[in-house]
Amino acid sequence: MLITDILTENARMYETRTALIEREPAINKRREITWALFDKHANCISNFLIQKGIKKGDRIIQLMTNCLEWLPVYFGILRTGALAVPLNFRFSSEKIELCSMTSTPKLFIFGEEFIERLESIKKTLDQTVSAYLFTGPENIMPVWAIHYNEIFNHPDWNHPDVPITIEDDAALYFTSGTTGMPKAVLLTHKNLSFACEVENRHHKQTHDDNFLCIPPLYHTGAKMHWFGNFLVGAKSVLLKGVKPEWILEAVSEEKITIVWLLVPWAHDIIIAIENKDVDLARYNLSTWRLMHIGAQPVPPSLIKKWKKLFPDHDYDTNYGLTESTGPGCIHLGMENIHKVGAIGKPGFGWEYDIVDGEMKHLPPGESGELVVKGDGVMKAYFKNPEATRETLVNGWLKTGDIARCDESGFVWLVDRKKDIIITGGENIYPVEIENFFMTHDKIQDVAVIGYPDERLGEIVIAIILVKKGQSITEEEVRAFSQHLPRYKRPRKIIFGDVPRNPTGKIEKPRLRRKYIHLPDDLRKTL
Repeated sequence: MLITDILTENARMYETRTALIEREPAINKRREITWALFDKHANCISNFLIQKGIKKGDRIIQLMTNCLEWLPVYFGILRTGALAVPLNFRFSSEKIELCSMTSTPKLFIFGEEFIERLESIKKTLDQTVSAYLFTGPENIMPVWAIHYNEIFNHPDWNHPDVPITIEDDAALYFTSGTTGMPKAVLLTHKNLSFACEVENRHHKQTHDDNFLCIPPLYHTGAKMHWFGNFLVGAKSVLLKGVKPEWILEAVSEEKITIVWLLVPWAHDIIIAIENKDVDLARYNLSTWRLMHIGAQPVPPSLIKKWKKLFPDHDYDTNYGLTESTGPGCIHLGMENIHKVGAIGKPGFGWEYDIVDGEMKHLPPGESGELVVKGDGVMKAYFKNPEATRETLVNGWLKTGDIARCDESGFVWLVDRKKDIIITGGENIYPVEIENFFMTHDKIQDVAVIGYPDERLGEIVIAIILVKKGQSITEEEVRAFSQHLPRYKRPRKIIFGDVPRNPTGKIEKPRLRRKYIHLPDDLRKTL
């Protein structure tokens, strides 16, 4: 079934029931929308876009922060037969311009936060963009834009008559760019529909579930986890803000059953509880059945602490990437809590293999590149046949992640292929060292990168973020690291921030730019 038809069915079956709730605790704001209104708004948006000349196969950029309008806009675009192109709302003007040059959008939908960024590159955008739709307050709308409310001045609530098949192109999602400039991942309607089924099979959502969505909707991880609720017409809450008390309040007041967290947010909740900044007795968390984490390696020590605080929660982790239509190609499973640390086995409808550089199978225990195959594999990198050929090989998607499997078939993520540190001929996987340091009670976050060295090739640097209210010396860190093999011990300890992108991944290119070009006198101390 087309993903747009799932929305039609939800509106028919659950017409007056709540579909989406938006919570913005910073200003005490709450809004909601029913399934019927969600469906009608998507139709109205779609018909308006068609009136503006949008045709099947066109691209429409969606640059919005999370809000109640986000998903109706997305589905409205899909119903035109055009491709939705959600952009990272943290992108600079330069990256927005690059993504626009790649996707050549015909129409641009944007919020108030992006006026200045767009004005600085509008001359480039105007080469393909015929209209700009503004979703912010009317009193600050640029003169060159059309206001979102105009869609509803003369609304056409009917389902648009555009023939769409399951094999048609549906969306372009730009990668996070943690290892370089973002690439445009082309997904089909089949990819999106498959993601709905995968998520629902993994987490067993029913119509009575309520999913708390915190990550940005432009990211496949957030939206595709929401898909599990969407498939069965279950409600979901969009939370604007990540403070621990806001998350717990949302769970308590909205009777949330499922929460997907990033590692830093789970850390923040644990620390807030340990420091008594939040009092669990104030919240009714009895409905909360599942906490799951994805988008990055998960330190086992984190989950052990979580289970002590919340022993009745099911836990799961899902591995995926934009090129696999988000999470789920590898899936731990709620029943496999004893395997915390592994990312799991093949998800529903997926296959995996661990291969060497020649795409030859490697036996259990050996580290190689993780490759996956299933209906969630992207169609291609848009307008990038060379990168497509390098990444898609005989139906297999090369993930760029180094992994190993054990005798039971569980996959253990070792590290990003491009993040491996080679010192004296030995391969060092930063994730292993990061997970080790995360077991220290005073350390909140850590990132490990390689530093060029004439003799060894590279040496290990650890950037450590200390927990608020705690202190730790370099000598303490070095004493703690004695439990590591000598060649894995950091040669340099730096106390500082660990930058992460909106999906929780450590921004290692940013750390390399900051620390690799150190002055010569500091380099000699390494």
